[in-house]
Amino acid sequence: MAALPASVLVLGELPGLLGTAAAAAPPGGSATRYTIVPFLNSNDGTVNVYQSDDATDFRLVKASAYTPPSNRIRDASVFKHTNGYYYLTYTTHTWQDTSTTIGFARSSDRANWTFLYDYTVPLTNLSRAWAPEWFVDSDGSVNVIVSCSTTDDEWIFTPYLLKATNSALTAWSSPVALSGIGSNHIDTFLVKVGSTYHAFTKNETTKYIEYATATRLTGPYTISKTGDWAGWGSYREGPALVQLDNGGWRIFFDGYSDGSYYSSDSYDSFATWSAPAKLPVISGTARHFTVVKETVSGGVTLPTGVTRSFRSANYSTRYWQEQSSLLNLPVVSSSSTTAEKQAATFTVVAGLADANAFSFRDAAGNYLRHYGFRGRFDANDGTAKFAKDATFTARTGTTSAAVRFESYNYPGYYLRHYNYQLRVDPTDGTDQFRQDSSFVPVTAWA
Repeated sequence: MAALPASVLVLGELPGLLGTAAAAAPPGGSATRYTIVPFLNSNDGTVNVYQSDDATDFRLVKASAYTPPSNRIRDASVFKHTNGYYYLTYTTHTWQDTSTTIGFARSSDRANWTFLYDYTVPLTNLSRAWAPEWFVDSDGSVNVIVSCSTTDDEWIFTPYLLKATNSALTAWSSPVALSGIGSNHIDTFLVKVGSTYHAFTKNETTKYIEYATATRLTGPYTISKTGDWAGWGSYREGPALVQLDNGGWRIFFDGYSDGSYYSSDSYDSFATWSAPAKLPVISGTARHFTVVKETVSGGVTLPTGVTRSFRSANYSTRYWQEQSSLLNLPVVSSSSTTAEKQAATFTVVAGLADANAFSFRDAAGNYLRHYGFRGRFDANDGTAKFAKDATFTARTGTTSAAVRFESYNYPGYYLRHYNYQLRVDPTDGTDQFRQDSSFVPVTAWA
């Protein structure tokens, strides 16, 4: 079995993770898919494609999936258009070079890309056009936010808006500066929640990611959070946000000074954020990306209202079993006692916090929940916190029959066995962890 990670946070100590949020787990027979297309720390002439079902554990789909016919590809931003195609826009030159163009490419499958064109940003005395970021507004309009500097000061960047004027994304409006964010800001990323636009942007002097809001796309924006307001540290760039299945928001950013890539979560309208965590697998490899989230067919189909036993995918004689209220992984067989078989039998029910997720009930009516990293069974106290602690999102396991159960209120934490105990631990991206967190639902022992 894999060793326990040396540095982990106690679940109850993670800040800001228990706020209310709209449920959005994928329904049965479907799955969530997050796609990123980063350029590489070792090579800014190509991009890889990765995907994940939990926005934490990204797996390679295709290496060197797109190499432009000329120039470089940095700061690649991806989105899926209403025509079914995926589009990239990107910086076309290295940071040392003058660059007045941004590049565009298209794909039908995320793995194979076709170069479309390099677009010269029509800005007087333009010196550099960097870090273009897609933004689709609530009215469906497609925009690119691009950071531009002019020849009078080539290292002072201002965010500008380009609006697509045709559905083919080949014609663009004149650049309009985002009012209020002002100069000396780069890598501006926007999300809209309700009627408010939220901007996350890097201050090029302090190297901190700042936060601003506006009621109109072009502003005026009010920067309300500066310095190390979120606890992410300095020398951070390339912020990109995506909404998670449990309704929370995750920000990704490039820790370019230490060669790491980070994520951090918020559940209270961007006011507070969890401590930044290095992304497994891709940290140190991937650079500056954005995220496409989709609901796709496939995923896990697990019926509710039925009894099941759960067998370890990599220890085929061991099953979940309740022992003194704790969940363990002993050997269970036909020669086990009736009581042992009953303790290894559970009723699968719709998730207490989200009907598309799952909860598990024992014969006494208690629910499996996480508490201090352990899986244990407690009576439902009716609180929202208990409901979330006792809800798990089903993710695909290491075999077609196996399921992984992700904590609903701690994305990236999975129910897994360690020393034959069932715990909830953060994924480290290894195959061993995936095996230890994969279980096969089978006909109930009792």
